[in-house]
Amino acid sequence: MKTPTLILAGFLLVFSACTPTPAPVTVTVYFTNINRYAVGTEPYEDPVTRTVPLDDSLPQTVLAQLFLGPTPAEKAQGLDVVLSGSTGFSKLLIEDGVARVYLTGKCSSGGATYTISNLIFANLAQFPEIQWIKIYDENGETETPSGQSSSIPFCLEP
Repeated sequence: MKTPTLILAGFLLVFSACTPTPAPVTVTVYFTNINRYAVGTEPYEDPVTRTVPLDDSLPQTVLAQLFLGPTPAEKAQGLDVVLSGSTGFSKLLIEDGVARVYLTGKCSSGGATYTISNLIFANLAQFPEIQWIKIYDENGETETPSGQSSSIPFCLEP
């Protein structure tokens, strides 16, 4: 009984060792500098660099890091993430220069002119393959769904 168990354990060890782990990449993620935002001094976003496993693509990885929020050390530097009621994103599609970001959670600007859309734009603008950004709410709606233009959902309007 010990021999089959040892053989099975050996196979599991070999196969788990062969499972590829994503290569780490260094990405730039923009967060809101709360101190500058509070006094109205632009730009409101500050970049940080992180070395993380690559998700699906660099833009997807950057958005995932945005929604994770700043680390305690980054928070100590006055950085934060303005989520505007969103809890993350369900998908990111990039086609013909247009990035489409589908938010999760019930978004709301709360009357503010600065929202999660500002951070999404700052984070995705760093990629040359993205010329326009369309952000969709939890219902899959945005103000201008078609065409080569950027768009935000109504819930993020002031």
